[in-house]
Amino acid sequence: MSAPAFPPLMSGHPVDAGIDPFEKACAMAALGCDAGLIVYNVAANRLAAALVMAPEVPLEKAMAMLPACGVGFQNALGALGPPEVAVHLEWAGGLRINGAACGRLRGMASTDDPKAQPDWLVVGLELPLVLAGGQPGQRPDETALYEEGCADVDATNLLEAWARHTLNWITRWDDEGPRPLHSEWRGLAHGIGEDIVQNAQSGTFLGVDEDFGMLLRRDEQTALIPLSSVLEQDR
Repeated sequence: MSAPAFPPLMSGHPVDAGIDPFEKACAMAALGCDAGLIVYNVAANRLAAALVMAPEVPLEKAMAMLPACGVGFQNALGALGPPEVAVHLEWAGGLRINGAACGRLRGMASTDDPKAQPDWLVVGLELPLVLAGGQPGQRPDETALYEEGCADVDATNLLEAWARHTLNWITRWDDEGPRPLHSEWRGLAHGIGEDIVQNAQSGTFLGVDEDFGMLLRRDEQTALIPLSSVLEQDR
C-alpha cells in the first residue's frame, strides 16, 4: 500500500495498528510538533487519523475545527463514494452514514479554558470499514463504510481526500469567517429539531450559535452547551 499524499501545509506520520493515532497525535502535539501533522493508520477493517492544529484564536472559537473536519469528511466521501450514500454529522462528533452510526470525530486540546488560546488542538477521525463481530443487521443503528455501498472506496484515497477538503474548510473559515461553514454544516447536521439528551441535559436541539455551541430548549428556557464541552481530557 502506497503512502498517502497530503496537500501542502500537511504532513503524514504513519503508526502501527496497535497505536491509537489520536493519542499519538496528542502526545506529539504536547511535545511541540508542527501544525498540519496527520498521524494515521489504514487497516483492512478501520481507518483512523488525527490532525494536529495550532489555533490562533480562543478555544471556543477554535472548536469550529471539529465541524470543519466533519464537513471535510462528508465532502471527501461524497467525491469518492456512490451518490446515493448520505453522510450526516452529530453535534458532538458522531458520524452517520445512511442514518446509522459509523465512526466518530473526537477532540483534545492543551487547555479546557474556553477563553484561552490553546497551544494545540487535535481532531481525530475513526471510521470502521467493516463491522466487527456479528453480521450486518444485528445492530441496525451501527454500520461500517463497506456495508453501505462503498466497498470500492479506497481508504487511503479517502484519507487523502479528507485532508484536502478539511484544509479547504479551515482556510475558508479563516478567510471568510464562520458563516460558510455554518451553512454547510447545518445542511448535514443530525438531530436538529429533535428531542435529545446532551451532557445530561434534555431538550429540543434548536441549532447552534456562532461558535457551534448547542442551543437546547426545555420548557421556556434555552440552554447553551459549549462545543468545547465534548473535548476529551488528557489522562
